[in-house]
Amino acid sequence: MSKKKGLSYEEKRVRMMEIFFETKDVFQLKDIEKIAPKEKGITSMSVKEILQSLVDDGMVDTDRIGTSNYFWAFPSKALHARKCKLEELKSQFAESSQKKEALIKSIEKSKIGREDTAERAALIEELAALRQKKEQLKAEIDKYRECDPDVVEEMRQTNKVAKEAANRWTDNIFSIKSWAKRKFGFEESRIDKGFGIPEDLDYID
Repeated sequence: MSKKKGLSYEEKRVRMMEIFFETKDVFQLKDIEKIAPKEKGITSMSVKEILQSLVDDGMVDTDRIGTSNYFWAFPSKALHARKCKLEELKSQFAESSQKKEALIKSIEKSKIGREDTAERAALIEELAALRQKKEQLKAEIDKYRECDPDVVEEMRQTNKVAKEAANRWTDNIFSIKSWAKRKFGFEESRIDKGFGIPEDLDYID
């Protein structure tokens, strides 16, 4: 008989938020440690870690009264926190996309066949870092996919715009490569090397 698959980290976060939203009550840690395993299937050993992550993200409020810590969360506060976080991520995403476009333009201005320089190597390295940052931001946004239908729709529209922009730049790069091959008779591999263009560059599906 196969072993039952445990909850993922994000599933635990969502289920713990359900405890607060469904009861609209204030709890101590010991209360959550009793309720979470029994009603939401969250292992008791992970309750404190999950609860702290929600506090750190501003989704759960906490205060110390006397010698005890109390925790609470209301839907309106959580929605506001998620929207603020989403706006922050969108801003970072847009900034990274702009930097990426600027770097691509800088690379395009480089002369075909020129020797590698420290400046170009630094630009390529920064471009790779921005691509990685972009993927991290996309993963961060995905964490909030299950939280709210309106937020999900906003993320879909944002991703659509970003995808179209990325594909436009990819199309521009392909057009420049085609022009360079006709104009100078260079092989495609030489153009890719000269501009620092990845061999697997392609449109985003």
